[in-house]
Amino acid sequence: MATATPKARPVQRIKMRIRKGDTVQVIAGKDKGKTGEVLRTLPNENRVVVQGVNLRTRHVKPTQEGETGRIVTEEASLHASNVMLYSTANKVASRVEIVVQEDGSKKRRLKKTGEVLD
Repeated sequence: MATATPKARPVQRIKMRIRKGDTVQVIAGKDKGKTGEVLRTLPNENRVVVQGVNLRTRHVKPTQEGETGRIVTEEASLHASNVMLYSTANKVASRVEIVVQEDGSKKRRLKKTGEVLD
């Protein structure tokens, strides 16, 4: 049996505008239209893990004597370009812009609603 070579990882991590804890809406793929919270970001691969989206089932064998096997359902990662930040107040997905405040700090703001996230 031929073994697959591991994927070459990008040397540079991608600067992402989506962070852990953000509410996002899926805009492409089989789960299009679903919303959920970002559980994890993978900046080296430009991917995110969203709660309740892109579910995969895995069959786990028993590891100890007397233990039974089980089926585990877990979220797989999505490409960051397939999700868009979602405003829970206005129920609309929007792109993000970085704005510099008067005190010099950078904040993320939704383009459609003007809602400041940070």
